[in-house]
Amino acid sequence: MKLFAIVLLLLVSVIGVSQNENQKQEKVIETIEVFFAGFHAQDSALIKSVVFKDAIMQSISRNKEAIVTLTTSSFEDFLNQIIAIPETDTFFESLISYSVQIDGNMANVWTPYEFWYNDQKSHCGVNSFQLIKDNETWKIIYIIDTRRQCKE
Repeated sequence: MKLFAIVLLLLVSVIGVSQNENQKQEKVIETIEVFFAGFHAQDSALIKSVVFKDAIMQSISRNKEAIVTLTTSSFEDFLNQIIAIPETDTFFESLISYSVQIDGNMANVWTPYEFWYNDQKSHCGVNSFQLIKDNETWKIIYIIDTRRQCKE
């Protein structure tokens, strides 16, 4: 009977830890989802609501000569580019999945994606978001993505 009670206590503890970890991951994912809701609505205020001051934006791609390049842009430049997309154009970044890692006040989210522009698949890649927990709220501090032609 003692063994049964110990096993039951351990099982309940493991389930509690797992549920707590899932809740933490959901809070991080919510931050990414708010970011993309603002992105798709071209709403800079909504995007800024989940971004920490002085966020860093980078992208890895290949230029016309097939040389790998790393492009860095300011967060303000990123916002201006999104806002400048004409209303007549459509765009959507479809996130394929989320892989979340958390250690205390730091989180990383890896999201493979497909980017659609005017109903055509433009490119694919992966986003890597780094987040900081600031006063119990997750904020994005760094985004780097890859951009490549999609394999069908």
